[in-house]
Amino acid sequence: METAAIPDYPRDITFEQVWASIMELRESQKETDRQIKETDRQMKETDRRLDARLGELGDRFGEMVERMVMPNLLEKFQELGFIFTKAYPHAVIKDEKNQIIAEIDITLENGDKVMIVEVKSKPTSKDITLHIKRMEKVRAHADLRNDRRKYLGAIAGMVMHENEKMFAFKNGFYVIEPSGNTFNIVSPEGGYSPREW
Repeated sequence: METAAIPDYPRDITFEQVWASIMELRESQKETDRQIKETDRQMKETDRRLDARLGELGDRFGEMVERMVMPNLLEKFQELGFIFTKAYPHAVIKDEKNQIIAEIDITLENGDKVMIVEVKSKPTSKDITLHIKRMEKVRAHADLRNDRRKYLGAIAGMVMHENEKMFAFKNGFYVIEPSGNTFNIVSPEGGYSPREW
């Protein structure tokens, strides 16, 4: 039976030399840990900057969608029987006294009705839920000003998946989606109807 060979260590190593080697290894490990932490910090900073840039890009894309939708929006809603006489982008309701704050992408108005349009590059169910809350805030603000017009909502998106589209319909919103070189406005159907706030 063979036995494992025992390594031949120098016999003249002192305890102090071993201890010095351990301390050197410990310092080296501290430097490695510091470098790992610095790399982690740099990666987090890079991620933060990338998130900010993607957010800016998303905002710009949203603005592009608004600019594509806005010019023909009055005409497209007229095809559905709405005669809006005013259209404007980027309205803000800021009623701090009553704690009502809302940003509106596009507003269409006439004497009887107001259409509040939320524009997203790719609307999600969360975006639609937030638009419901926005509509409730807009209605509350209108009530405080004795504005008795009917408020309706629409969701516009460059990419509108079927689930989000059905969720929008279920909540009474019109859906604005691309169609060739233009866009279509689709109203809720199949048991759903446009909601008035």
